[in-house]
Amino acid sequence: MRPRLRARFYRDVAVSETPDGFAILLDGRPVRTPARKVLAAPSRRLAEAIAAEWDAQRETIDPAQMPLTRLANAIIDGVAATPGPVADEVEKFLGSDLLFYRAEGPEGLVARQARHWDPVLDWAREMLGARFVLTQGVIHARQPDAAIKAAAQAIPREMSSAREIWRLGALNAVTSLTGSALLALALAAGRLTEDAAWGAAHVDEDWNMQTWGRDEIALTRRAARFAEMQAAALVLAELR
Repeated sequence: MRPRLRARFYRDVAVSETPDGFAILLDGRPVRTPARKVLAAPSRRLAEAIAAEWDAQRETIDPAQMPLTRLANAIIDGVAATPGPVADEVEKFLGSDLLFYRAEGPEGLVARQARHWDPVLDWAREMLGARFVLTQGVIHARQPDAAIKAAAQAIPREMSSAREIWRLGALNAVTSLTGSALLALALAAGRLTEDAAWGAAHVDEDWNMQTWGRDEIALTRRAARFAEMQAAALVLAELR
């Protein structure tokens, strides 16, 4: 059952520059995160995008329709307090990334995986100096420590500014949504568009639907996750 939604209690939504960043104001008062911190973004464009989500609410406030606000709350309340563990979590994916595990067949799926995934691995090798090992099936393939270390250098760890904290939070979100730190890093670097990264993350699922038919429940869940992907991609593009 869905939780009871709170009625919209404000008339005006605005953005104001504050010591915390660009804060979202409701009738002149700053919005607070669940941990009671000021909801503020490191750029005006991001703050305006968050404000637009609040302004789009009508009779009630539906957090499910506010993916950028949810991401901002997670970054401000969670990532900012524990950036090291968050960066470590992204790095863990480099040891068992989605892109390493290839199908043995059919030929069409093998070709589709190669078409979507090989360019990202080529980019990781050429731009990050990371040479990873591919395998067929789902048996774990240990990746070279040198490859993981090289790719991990692209994960933000110098948390000297809110911009870096937000970049890390968005990178972590994309990694979790796609199952691939490499797709997230390529998106963050501008090597992939959000649509290309999302398509690459769902090669196997799309193949199965093409073969066995559409799964409307899965597609509905996927659409909700894509809204979260778009929110994270906006953060990465703005702070690149």
